[in-house]
This record gives sequence, C-alpha cells and structure tokens, in this order.
Amino acid sequence: MDDFDDAVRAILATGPVCDACLGRPFADRSFGLTNAERGKGLRVTHALAEDDPYETVEPDECWVCEGLCGRFDEYAELVADGLADIEFETYQVGTRTPPLVEENDRLLREDAGMEPDSGELFKSEFNREVGKRVGRLTDTEVDFTRPDVLALVNLDAAAEDPSSHAVEVQVNPAFVYGRYRKLERDIPQTEWPCRECGGSGVQLGDDGEEPCDHCGGSGYLYDMSVEEHVTPHVLEAMDGDEALFHGAGREDVDALMLGTGRPFVAEVKRPRSRDPDAEALQRRINEEAAGAVEVEGLRLATHEMVERVKELDASKTYRAKVEFDDAVDADALADAVATLSGTTVRQHTPHRVDHRRAKLDRERTVYEISAEQTDDRHATVDVHGEGGLYIKELISGDEGRTEPSLAGLLGVDATVSALDVLAVEGEDEPFDDPDYLR
Repeated sequence: MDDFDDAVRAILATGPVCDACLGRPFADRSFGLTNAERGKGLRVTHALAEDDPYETVEPDECWVCEGLCGRFDEYAELVADGLADIEFETYQVGTRTPPLVEENDRLLREDAGMEPDSGELFKSEFNREVGKRVGRLTDTEVDFTRPDVLALVNLDAAAEDPSSHAVEVQVNPAFVYGRYRKLERDIPQTEWPCRECGGSGVQLGDDGEEPCDHCGGSGYLYDMSVEEHVTPHVLEAMDGDEALFHGAGREDVDALMLGTGRPFVAEVKRPRSRDPDAEALQRRINEEAAGAVEVEGLRLATHEMVERVKELDASKTYRAKVEFDDAVDADALADAVATLSGTTVRQHTPHRVDHRRAKLDRERTVYEISAEQTDDRHATVDVHGEGGLYIKELISGDEGRTEPSLAGLLGVDATVSALDVLAVEGEDEPFDDPDYLR
C-alpha cells in the first residue's frame, strides 16, 4: 500500500494533474469507475491522509493532457457530425494523439516510479470516452472487430481547426448475398475485357489508333455479364462508390446456370446506405435483366461471406446435351454410366483452359451420373460431381487427358453440345449459414 500511496503522492507533486490523468495510471484498480472518478477519489483520499486542503484541477490546467480530457463531449459531437450523412449500425473511434501528450503520459508514470504501461494510456481512454458518447448521440453500438464505420479523430488537426480534417471517416464495405440464374448463353459472370486491345477498345493501325477489330471498339468480348446486370442496382441502392462481384466459382460462358442458382456476394465500397429493401432490389434487378439473368434470396451479409462464397467446398450438378459420332447402344450407355457413378477420375488440365490454368493432374469424384437417350446419337446426361470436376472432359475424354470418361468407356467420340448448371451446394454445409447473414 505504501508503494501505491507513494505513486499518488509523486504524481500530484509533478504539477497540476486533472482527475482523469491522475486516475488513468491506476485504471486496473476498482473496476466500474471512470478514470476521472478514480482520480477524484485518489485526490480526496490523499487530502484526508495528509490533512491538506482539497483542491481540484480542471483539465485545461493539466500539464499531461493539456485540456483534452475535458473535451470528450466536444469531440464526440464532432464525430457524430462527421457521420451524419452515413447510415450505420456499428462504429469504432480511433485517435491520432499529439506526440507531446503521449510523451507527457509516459513522463507521468516515469516520475511516479511506475511501469510505462501502468493502468491505461491516454489514447485508450480517449477512444473509450469519446466512443461511449458517440454511441449515445447516434443510437448505435460499438464494434471492435468489424464496425460499419471507423471515425479517426486527429487531435492535432482538431486543435488547429476543428472544422477541417479533424475527423477522418472510414466506411467499411457492405455486402449483399444471393443466388443468380443465367438464362441465356454467351453471358460471362463478370466483365470480360478484350485480350487484343487490353480493354481499351482501340488498336494501332496504319493511320494511328483505330477501333479494335476483335471487340468492335467496345473493349469487351461480351456486351453484358451477370455482374453488369446485378452490381449497378446494388450500388445504387446502397449509394456507394464502387461495387464488386464475387461468385462461388463460375460456369462456362456458353453454359446456363439454372435450378437453384449460383451463390454470389455483391460488395459495395463506401456505402452511404446499408439497409436497402432487399425484395425491391431483387425485383428491380430481375425486371431490368429482362429474362437474361435472375437473382433470388437477396440478403444482407457479413464481410466473411465473401471468403465463404469463394472458398467453401461445393459440389455441382450439371445437365449436358451430348452428341455421339456413332450410334450408341442403350445397354452400353447404361453400363458406362454405371461405371462412372461414384468413381474418382483423373483429369489433366483441359486443352481449353491450359492457357490460364496450371498444368496439373487433379482427381475429382463423380458422385452420381445418369443418362437418357434421345436417339442412338444423342443423350442428356446429368452429373452430380465434386467441385472442380470438368464436365465437358468427363464426357469427351479430352484426348485421354481425363480417365475414365464416357467417350472412352463407350469407344465412341462424344462431345457436349450444350451444358447447363443445375445446382451449386456446399459439400458439408449450406452457403447461407445465418452466422454469415445480417
């Protein structure tokens, strides 16, 4: 106890110290008090023990914080004003502390013979006290992990001009989760810049720059994408600066996405509104897409949903229209399908994607496969397979790069004339876990 009394006495001997700065080095004692309340109690106790007159010290007279501990309300109002035009539910307050105040805070403990990190540092107290007041002013909740907004108070700038750059606001992205169906072929999932002109729409000719022959001057190989059908509407609904599209894998550009659709997340940077009417947004997207693309199940999501959509192990169900080069006997087709069902196949990177994928051997499981013949040269084949299974190559064999294959088992060349994706589902758990939705 003597060490404690000596530390209080030493702090008071350093010069005028306000209650908050007196209490802060002892913040780990007697929980439930503010540092100002703790400091006042220490001052009263010391005055009684020493039989000295009780004299309070106003923050403006304090050599440690130089008045800042008396301005929590002022800075909270400054933060609330800076957030006035932004819709948010959670926040966090941070501080850029003047170097002199940080040095004073260190010297206070040094002069009292205390450890440099004793109790609580000025920055932590300022963040908490201003943060509590911001919550009351805005009727929102603090979140120390992933707040909707982060308000950074620059105390140096505020001291010079409270109306200019005193509060820097970081607005974290907002997220909308849903599933999309692609009902027309030759629509990529995301924008597809032209490789010939690098997306510029122009190329050098004999007379200088000319419209790119490959893309017709548009800069893109396809006029529209799923991304372009979806993200502009989400961006408008959330009044943000930029929108990104994240899909749970992607189907070939010439494949349809049917059935239950493919999970996706639209990420909006710096949203000013975080709570759009999801049903109205869904209707607007579908109306504007005019049957080319449909979305369903739109819901607000957490930022973790982006990683979940991109990384969660998922199985896929496909429907392939298959053409055979020669007539195929129904029994032979049934036997080949039975052999493939439940089989793990080895697939070397297909010819059609080896320009953008590493050349590797991959093993993928065919969970279930069935076939229905239209005639002896055509069939519809449904495949439920492990994520990453190349369906076109499972059918064709890809010149032996996939083993076994339907074509290899039949001894007849087979090609996929049309491919539809019917379902994309998590292998062990659903994508739309409530923990990832808001």
